[in-house]
Amino acid sequence: MKMLFDHETPAPLRRHLREHSVDRSAERGWELLENGELIQRAEENGYQVIVTTDQSMRYQQNLAGRRLAIVLLLATSWPRVQHRTAEIRAAFEEVQPGELREVPIPWTV
Repeated sequence: MKMLFDHETPAPLRRHLREHSVDRSAERGWELLENGELIQRAEENGYQVIVTTDQSMRYQQNLAGRRLAIVLLLATSWPRVQHRTAEIRAAFEEVQPGELREVPIPWTV
């Protein structure tokens, strides 16, 4: 699966997704794009999933008819996220194009 990490997605998560093709928005020069434009560029470049921590994306963007999905991590902290890699991987397996899937990241480990 071809994935794009939004600018605040913890980069170390990439190591847990070796079977996927993962790019970071900063690597593409897209870190300053607004959400709608980021989704458009990602879709045009064949990304299937955007991984983000931007909780406003669920309210700002209509994904109906889109060819990509969004996985929303509800934390930016790698020490917290790293304990939820199984749940994050499950979200990738289940999310469908045009859908936003939230992954809760509790404060406690």
